[in-house]
Amino acid sequence: MIHLKVLRTGLICLALPAAGQAWALDVTVNGLSGAPAENVVNILSELDANSQSTRQRLDGVVRNRAQQALQAFGYYNATLATRYPDKSNEQVVIDIEPGERTKITQVDVSLEGDAKKDEAFEDVVQSNPLKVGDPLLHSRYDGFKAKISTLSLERGYFNSRFRQQRIEVRPWENSARIFLDFDSGERYRFGQVHFQGSQIEQRRLKAMIPFAPGDPYLAGDLATLNQNLGQTDWFSGVAVRPRVNEESSPAAPSQWWREETGRDTTADTSAVLGGPGLNAARELTDSRPTVVPVDVELTPADRHQFEVGVGYATDVGPRTQFSWTMPWLNRYGHSLTNSLYLSAPEQRFSGEYTIPLENPLRDSYRVRYGLKNIDNEDTKSFESSVQVARHWEFSNGWIQDLYWQTTYEDFTQADQDDAVLLLYPGISWSRTRKRNQTFPSWGDKQQLTLEWSDPAWGSEARFVRTTFDSQWIRMLGTENRFVGRIGGGAMATNTFDKIPPSLRFFAGGDQSIRGYSYESLSPENDDGELLGGQHMLTSSIEYQRHLTGNFWSATFVDTGNAFDEWWPDELKTGAGVGVRWISPVGPIRFDIAHPFDDEEDSWRLHFSIGPEF
Repeated sequence: MIHLKVLRTGLICLALPAAGQAWALDVTVNGLSGAPAENVVNILSELDANSQSTRQRLDGVVRNRAQQALQAFGYYNATLATRYPDKSNEQVVIDIEPGERTKITQVDVSLEGDAKKDEAFEDVVQSNPLKVGDPLLHSRYDGFKAKISTLSLERGYFNSRFRQQRIEVRPWENSARIFLDFDSGERYRFGQVHFQGSQIEQRRLKAMIPFAPGDPYLAGDLATLNQNLGQTDWFSGVAVRPRVNEESSPAAPSQWWREETGRDTTADTSAVLGGPGLNAARELTDSRPTVVPVDVELTPADRHQFEVGVGYATDVGPRTQFSWTMPWLNRYGHSLTNSLYLSAPEQRFSGEYTIPLENPLRDSYRVRYGLKNIDNEDTKSFESSVQVARHWEFSNGWIQDLYWQTTYEDFTQADQDDAVLLLYPGISWSRTRKRNQTFPSWGDKQQLTLEWSDPAWGSEARFVRTTFDSQWIRMLGTENRFVGRIGGGAMATNTFDKIPPSLRFFAGGDQSIRGYSYESLSPENDDGELLGGQHMLTSSIEYQRHLTGNFWSATFVDTGNAFDEWWPDELKTGAGVGVRWISPVGPIRFDIAHPFDDEEDSWRLHFSIGPEF
């Protein structure tokens, strides 16, 4: 039984109190349930019970609407009996004998025009939900037509139409025959792309167009162009508009007129081309390829952009960062970013100058530079570096950097004190994928770096060094989340005393092995001071369970160490529990971890803000 009563009051009732309240019908349906009965209730509930002058007229409207609601679900032979329990006409009880349901006995779908050779339309026709033997559902019929119409607009069939769209219902046979004849006409093709308002040279912009003039129109290509231009950060506004009907206005002379007459006029041409001549010219126009020029309106981004951020993490305590970005310096699209980072153990100034190449989104030269001062545990270091890199971003999401780095570092590490100049090439590959940037439900991050230094080209130390990192996030259902990580590094060298702290390996901290302080794990000298290691290996597994709202619980185990000989003599392990809060500024993580081999510091708190990667 379906029962619904809706009270509707409008502004007109407030303005005209004498008119009284408008009551929707209180509808009760017997003999039928589910979506068909709900459809009857929904349609009749919109009917004002006081809108009809007599009950006889009201009953006629009720029966007519109820029949229409039932026919939408294939009930064309339903028998209705209506009752009105009181004199106010505000309640109606409908007893329904639905009868046999109308079923589809024939489906004829045909395509004409260019769509007949379009695989996308073939796939839609193959997935036709209207099957012989199924009950007739008008919603499926309407949805199938809408799918064809939408696809035609997405793929550039702007002159398409249904030459036939008909349902033949034979209630005496409880049968329905469906006929759909779709004529797509000719598919439009892309014309030239016109950029307006850009401060960047057109050659750079055209390199980001995912189609060429003459390619078949595809709305998705316009979305890709919009996205490509937005990703450059050169513009604060991007508007991509196809000119589908550029010649439809009488004020604009059509292309065929200019080509055939050599005249540029908008005057009435009926006197020049009347009757058969005009028809022949129109046929000539219709027979020519239809072209869609594309207009792109661009608004330059602010030339100077500033950002200030503050935060806190157990590893470094309070921290702040100030960045100054110039997303475009000249008409070639060069950009510059400078950043100042301050925390108790580390102060860093860094910058990057980017020179885009033929494909600005994929290829570029990058010059990176920086100054860094560190005073943490047994490490004191002042480092200056310059790196020149060739940067590639591949279509599969991988990023490759091939670089040459120059580093001068003056350092004290435990009882070792030196200043070294290092010159070394390197190559790195990385990829990050995730769904939902703030709190990913799925994702992974991969990184691998190889570096080689040798006195043969003037470097003061010889080494081969590699680092790797792999992280992943997966969900089981909607309440269970898993986060895993494995990472490490290795270095081969016969001049370890010349290797600065920035290239040695340390473990421990919020992003390494919880339960131990930041970079507190490494080989030690005879006085127990940290030296840093030639190798490192860390791993972590974490299980999170949704609690309520934006809160999740966490249970984790971390293990690993930094060491000199492969394999390590000892792995340090920490485990604990935590809470995750998905705040408006990003996930906030609070953990309590226990280091299993440290009796003096049996518990350690870890706090940080931001996603896992």
